[in-house]
Amino acid sequence: MIYSSAFCQFQITCMIVGALLALAAGKPWASEHKSLLLSLNQQLLRSVETRDQPPNPSVHIALRLSTEHNLAKESEHLTRLKTEFHDEIEKSLGNGELVLGRLALYILALRSSCHDLQSLHVNHNHLRETLLIHLKKEIEEEKQNIAFSHRPKTNYYQYSLGILALCVSGVRVSAHVSHKLMHAVEHGQIKHGESVCIDSHAMAGMALQCLKHEGTAVKDNAELDRTLDTIRQRLLNSKRANGHMGGEFSTGLVVQALLAMGIEVEECAAAFEALWEDVKKGTYHNPIAASQVLPALQHQSYLELKSKECRREDDTLTMDAESAPEALPSHGQVSLQVEVIEASGASSVFSIDVPKGSTLFEALSLLQNKRIGFTFSTEESLWGAFLSVVNEEQARQTDRRYWLVSSEGTSVTQGIKDYKIVSAQHITIKNTGY
Repeated sequence: MIYSSAFCQFQITCMIVGALLALAAGKPWASEHKSLLLSLNQQLLRSVETRDQPPNPSVHIALRLSTEHNLAKESEHLTRLKTEFHDEIEKSLGNGELVLGRLALYILALRSSCHDLQSLHVNHNHLRETLLIHLKKEIEEEKQNIAFSHRPKTNYYQYSLGILALCVSGVRVSAHVSHKLMHAVEHGQIKHGESVCIDSHAMAGMALQCLKHEGTAVKDNAELDRTLDTIRQRLLNSKRANGHMGGEFSTGLVVQALLAMGIEVEECAAAFEALWEDVKKGTYHNPIAASQVLPALQHQSYLELKSKECRREDDTLTMDAESAPEALPSHGQVSLQVEVIEASGASSVFSIDVPKGSTLFEALSLLQNKRIGFTFSTEESLWGAFLSVVNEEQARQTDRRYWLVSSEGTSVTQGIKDYKIVSAQHITIKNTGY
């Protein structure tokens, strides 16, 4: 593997910072950070035992990148990934659904446990292919779609994730595939609506940095360096006044990408502080959100999977009993207005009072139970439930549409089972294209 001098310097910096942190172990902030890391690690370990949700490859990657392990629990989770999650991917393929992002994460999860990737296959269209061969085909199809319609069938986040999964698995990526991603970055095509998509830029940065380390699969090395510089600057420019980059649920991934691209730890000091504060507040109770934050706080990124050897690993992580949530007194009702905007632009507004602290999912369920013309259904994703049908109108990924949820005009960054209604507000649910 070929490393750039910047990356080597970054590795040395991390070693120095790690040593300084060890020396400062007696300081209160160092002790608190260690406690928060342990809590986050245990939270993820508890989540893999939740049988009412499918196994989550992103959680597995975070557990495997961590410095502390519970090898027995991780092994059990790996078995569930190879059975339950594997079966779900084959089922989705059989239904003609897009699987690029999930397949890429699955491969990264297997790589994090040093599993033989040639030993697993998927059956599709009467063909039996290894996971990596099928992933290459998925990415080739995406490349063709970009050439034809100037965008992937899925999105650039999943396209980048696929490139990264191939790269860390030691599979050569076509120069035409990488060029499409670089072209999208340089021409400002990686957007969410009219805004720059920070999460997708972070994933693109890690994918292209991996290719740079390999020293292959690009048409023009100078173009690759320019693209990485562009991504790096856009990520740095996404910094907010509170230290977060792109938002509290993007910062973990952004920090991973910046560290992978050679940014020194000290340059991310404000972002680290923002992450620590939100871990302390319990912001990252969603497992996949926590799974992106934990590696960042330990100065790790998905690129580390390429050199992972799974030898002489720690096995001291225990899963302490989770303290029962404190019963809170009722704080009464809050009024909620829900506006549904269909793809045609037609709008309907519904009003309801809900218990303060209800999740948005609970509030919508109460509204639906009133039988006043509002209905909805959801589908599960790695992030949890998301709206798929509202008032009998679908917003499907295959049609490049989704239900955009906003509160008082600001996009809701949490899932509908995570976002809590703590004050009177106007929720807008809009059928949106991308």
